[in-house]
Amino acid sequence: MDRVFIAGGCPLRGRVRVSGSKNATLPIMAACLLTSGVSTLREVPRIKDVLVMQDVLEVLGARLEWRENDLVVDTSPVGSSTVPEDLMRSMRASNLVLGALLGRFGQATISYPGGCNIGSRPMDLHMKGCRALGVRFFERFGLIKAHAPVLSGAEIHLDQPSVGATENIMMAAVSAKGTTVIRNAAKEPEIVDLQNFLAKMGARIQGAGTDTVRIEGVTALYPADHAVIPDRIESGTHMLAAAITGGDVLVENVIPEHAAALIAKLREAGLVIEVADSSVRVAGNGRLAPVSIKTLPYPGFPTDLQPQMTALLCRAQGTSVITETVFENRMKHVGELRRLGAHIKVEGQSAIVRGPAQLSGAIVEASDLRAGAALVLAGLASENGTVVENAEHLDRGYERLEEKYRQLGARISRSIER
Repeated sequence: MDRVFIAGGCPLRGRVRVSGSKNATLPIMAACLLTSGVSTLREVPRIKDVLVMQDVLEVLGARLEWRENDLVVDTSPVGSSTVPEDLMRSMRASNLVLGALLGRFGQATISYPGGCNIGSRPMDLHMKGCRALGVRFFERFGLIKAHAPVLSGAEIHLDQPSVGATENIMMAAVSAKGTTVIRNAAKEPEIVDLQNFLAKMGARIQGAGTDTVRIEGVTALYPADHAVIPDRIESGTHMLAAAITGGDVLVENVIPEHAAALIAKLREAGLVIEVADSSVRVAGNGRLAPVSIKTLPYPGFPTDLQPQMTALLCRAQGTSVITETVFENRMKHVGELRRLGAHIKVEGQSAIVRGPAQLSGAIVEASDLRAGAALVLAGLASENGTVVENAEHLDRGYERLEEKYRQLGARISRSIER
C-alpha cells in the first residue's frame, strides 16, 4: 500500500505542464492493432493504465518501446486475438481492443473489464453496436467470444452516448464494407483524437465531436505518427489545486475549450482565470463563492472532476449542491472528506456541501483514482498533516503528481510498502 504524506497550508505557485491524455492514449494504443507495422505515439503519459494497456498489446504479440514520452508500437508480430482474463480485470479500458481485433482479425476473445468501482459500465452498448456490423457473440464462463467473418456497415443508434462503445464501434467500422453511421455518439475530445489517429492510418471517418459519426470502410490501414492531446482531467485537477490552496498557478499544455465547463464554474466561484491559447492561469481571490454543479457527458461538467470540485467547495462561503448523474457510486470520497472536517450531506445522488470548513489533517483512504485526487487537494488545503492511503490509485491517471506539486511549493511525499 502506498501512502502520500501532505503538510498542508502552502499556496501553490508557479507553472505546471499537463501530460498527454490517458483517455485518448488508451483507445489510440488499441487502434494500433488495426494494422501491421510500426506506429509512434507522442506525449504518452507513463501511468499505470497505459502500462496495463502495454501489457495487453504485448500479450497479443506486439512489441512496444518507450523513448521518453514517445511510445513506439510494432504490431507486425501480432497473431493472437485473445486477451487473458487477469489483464482484462486490471482496467476498464482494456475492452477497447475488441473493436480493433474485430477490424483486423474478424474475431476476439475478452472478458468483462475491471477498473475502479465507481458504478456500472456494462458492455451491452459495445456489443449491440458490433452486432449491427455483423458480429456474433458467445458468452460462457465469464468470457466474451466475438466472431465476424465479414464486417458490414450499418446504421447504429446508441441508447446513450457511451464513450467506450463509440470508440469500439469506430475501430470495428473503419474496416467494414460500406458505410457506418453512429447516432447519439459520445462527443468527448478523446473521441476526436481517436478519429484523427484513424484518419492518419487511412480511415475515412468524420463527425467525431458531434452526435453523428460517419465511416466509409476501407480495405487497408497503415501505421501512423500521432501526438496525443493534453489530459483535460489532469489540467482541471491542477486548476482546482491552485484554487483550493489560494495559490497562483499557470497550467500549461492545455486546450482551454476542453476545460470550458470547469473554467465557467471557477469564475462563478470568484477565482481569477486568465485563458491563453494553450494555458490557463488560476489565482485565488481571497474568498470562494458557493456554486452548484451537475455532472453530464461532454461538454457538460465532467464526472472525473466531481470529487476534486467537491473538495474545493468545502472551502466556499455558503452552501453548494453537487449532483452526480453519470456514476452511481461516485460519492465514496465524501466520508473521507468528512474525516478532514468537511460538512457534507449526501441525499441520493447529490451532495450538499456547507462551507467554509476548516480542514484539518487526518488519515484518509483513496477508494479510486479521482477520489484519491480529491483527498490530495483537500490535504493541500488542510492544517497539520494528512496521510492518503491506497495512493497507488493516483498512478492510474496522474504522471509524477507529487513531483509536479512539489515544484509548485507543496510539501508532499510518498512512501511505498510492498
